[in-house]
Amino acid sequence: MGNFKHYQSELVTLYIDDAIKRMKKLEKESVDMIFADPPYYLSNNGITVKSGKMVSVNKAEWDVSKGVLEDFKFHKKWIKAAHRLLKPNGTLWISGTYHSIYLCGHALQENGYKILNDIAWFKPNGAPNISCRYFTASHETLLWSAKSPNSKHTFNYESMKYNRWEEDVFKKEAKQMRSVWCIPTPGPSEKKSGKHPTQKPLALLERVILASTQEGDTVLDPFNGSGTTGIAALKLGRKYVGIDNKTEYLDITVKRIQDIIK
Repeated sequence: MGNFKHYQSELVTLYIDDAIKRMKKLEKESVDMIFADPPYYLSNNGITVKSGKMVSVNKAEWDVSKGVLEDFKFHKKWIKAAHRLLKPNGTLWISGTYHSIYLCGHALQENGYKILNDIAWFKPNGAPNISCRYFTASHETLLWSAKSPNSKHTFNYESMKYNRWEEDVFKKEAKQMRSVWCIPTPGPSEKKSGKHPTQKPLALLERVILASTQEGDTVLDPFNGSGTTGIAALKLGRKYVGIDNKTEYLDITVKRIQDIIK
């Protein structure tokens, strides 16, 4: 059996492997939090606008839907694998759009999780709708779930008060953080080491990790992409395990890691 470790240090392990296969091999109940950005299945030959230019929405073969039933089977498999890896008080975050998030929500409930919150991530700089036949899609949904109804999940309440997050449009209305988060999509500075078609902003992952983990905890991302989850984890003093089946994306992650540990 080959060596599937693409990169390893004291705080970071990156695997080049299929997400579900690797998750089944990792130690049971070894992870405090999982952030997952699974395929949304958006690649349907449509068009969108990027940097002022009309471009295809197609990202790659992994983003092409195989039909509702097959897509649901995939989400059930990785969500079940995630359940085995979480510690008893661990939590799972999933990001998605309406193309995927409802399937994930159903799979969470089938596997015994307790859904804690659904977060609307509002993107103030989201792409316009050029067909003029729909509302402009300007948000994604994050589902935050505990491993079971009996879990005593971590929530760092004081760190989540509005005066800590100046970019939030609702900060003056209440001290408690609401479930609508206003965070722009990643700018050029976050993509200087390379680009990923579904890259999440560092500010989003920093908020997620700070809200639901403690220093020294282990964070897993089974769909590593360009490694934003790992960068946020390292900056906040957590350990990180990332899995991806694309060498080019793991190489971007390594570059980003090296930039912050110099």
